[in-house]
Formats: sequence, C-alpha cells, structure tokens
Amino acid sequence: MAKAQKLKAGFFARSVHQVARELIGATLLVDGVGGVIVEVEAYHHTDPAAHSFGGMTERNAVMFGPPGYAYVYRSYGIHWCLNFACEQEGSASAILIRALEPTEGLAAMRRRRGLKDERLLCSGPGRLAQALGITREKHNGKRLDRAPFEIFGRESKPEIVAGPRIGISKAVELPWRYGMNGSRYVSKKFV
Repeated sequence: MAKAQKLKAGFFARSVHQVARELIGATLLVDGVGGVIVEVEAYHHTDPAAHSFGGMTERNAVMFGPPGYAYVYRSYGIHWCLNFACEQEGSASAILIRALEPTEGLAAMRRRRGLKDERLLCSGPGRLAQALGITREKHNGKRLDRAPFEIFGRESKPEIVAGPRIGISKAVELPWRYGMNGSRYVSKKFV
C-alpha cells in the first residue's frame, strides 16, 4: 500500500482545530496495525470538557508537554482512549481519535476485539484503542513520529463534516467533532 508522507512532530504544533481537520483522511498505524482516520474530537485548554481545563495533574501532564505526543487515558474506568497533544508546549490541547476505517492488520484487530465485523473494529475511541492494542502503560507519553506510531498525511482532501462532541456533559454545544462525510466507520452519524 503506497502511503503519503509521514507526519512529523511539527504538524501537531498548530491550532487543535486545524490539526483535527487535517487528520481526517490521514493514516494511523500502531505497530503496523490501523487505518484511515475518519473521526476525531478537538479539546482546547479553554474548553471546560478538556481534561486540562482544571490544571495539570499526573494523568493529563502529557497534554501540557510539547505537541506530537500520545495522551492515553481510561474512560469510565473501562476503555483506553488515544489522544494527540497539539499546539505549543503548555497549551494543553489535544485531539481524541474517535474512529478509523481499518485497512492494515485486520486479523490482529479482529483477534483483539473478538469480532469479525470490520465496521465495528474501530468505530469509537474505546474500540479503536482495543483494536490497536493501545494502553496507557505502553503508549502514554510516546512520540507520535516514532515507533510504535506511524502517521501518514492524507493523499487527498476528503469532505469534512463537523458536529457536537459525544459523551460529554460540558460544552456539548461546541461543534468540535470532525469526520469524513459519508464514512460508514464513524462512531455516530453526523446530523
């Protein structure tokens, strides 16, 4: 499979919203397993729904560090979630990777998820992390431009849609969820 150019750490040193839009259509691989990013959510440090809004803690410290690092946390005590730290150091803004169209390592994803339905392998942040083998111990604080991560820029610009984020109770009105229009792999359809 021919891939576009690998993204460097500098790619993430920009507005969380600009990076979020440009990640749609990019390819994310973790140890060679992954696919095309079709849905993300942006979290800015001024946003009451962002983990960084209340200040730095041991859990969210990666968000305050330099851009281009993985921030992994557990959601509801059950699922790991993968985020990309963005903007300048100290900004504490990040992008939650919500869904992929699986293209590489489908056998590994099916084994990890215990199912065959390709559409459900990575449609949601918890499913995605499980399918890619993401854990806080292995991936939190790791650079996104080094192994085990490989992120390739998109080869063409897809039509991007925006809408409210999912599963939060603060700042729910903000249209900071971005997705690939018409993708059957998003976690929830855009209205």
